Amino acid sequence: MNIESCVLCGNAETERIYKDETRMEVVRDYYLCSECRLIFVPPSQRLSVEEEFSRYEMHENNPGDPGYRKFLSRMFNPLVGKLPEKSSGLDFGSGPGPTLHLMFESAGHSMKIYDPFYAKDLAVFDETYDFITTTETAEHLYDPWMELNRLWNCLKPGGYLGVMTRRWTSVEKFKKWHYKNDDTHVIFFHEDTFHWLKKRWGAELDIYKRDVVIFRKGRTG
Repeated sequence: MNIESCVLCGNAETERIYKDETRMEVVRDYYLCSECRLIFVPPSQRLSVEEEFSRYEMHENNPGDPGYRKFLSRMFNPLVGKLPEKSSGLDFGSGPGPTLHLMFESAGHSMKIYDPFYAKDLAVFDETYDFITTTETAEHLYDPWMELNRLWNCLKPGGYLGVMTRRWTSVEKFKKWHYKNDDTHVIFFHEDTFHWLKKRWGAELDIYKRDVVIFRKGRTG
């Protein structure tokens, strides 16, 4: 009997689609949810908080790096054109070198940051925003429904939630996908997963290229 319920929707009908035994330190299993199409690593196989933080300390994100700004522009460009003047935003998972908020501020918007390791100010969740971004963060979430729904509830009516994370397309390609090999990556979204969230929230959804989606909240909240 399968006891690994989906970490996003709670569905108990999941299937182990791949067992990675190539790692020297730990074997990782990957389960696919039949309801929301999320692929996830079981909670028992996640890194400890200390191990996870040590991986992030290896990142070299630099606000002055043109290459990093170009990377973030995949989220910035489609979202900034949707925003009214002087919108207020939140960057969730801003990392060790917060940069995206500077890009939006240079475009005339205000933006706060939050990161569970580098900018852990829980007061940001007591406010509401015109837009929220989370770039290369969603794949790290241990409790994705709680975290994403919390962000959704922080949006003003008509506001935007932008999520940047690579999407899997087929099980066979997933087995060979380098993106899954990062030990801090524990959940993997399919396009259908975002449609599940769209339905759950009653949202509008725009999908861009391989790794960006933008939800819009209804005007009635």
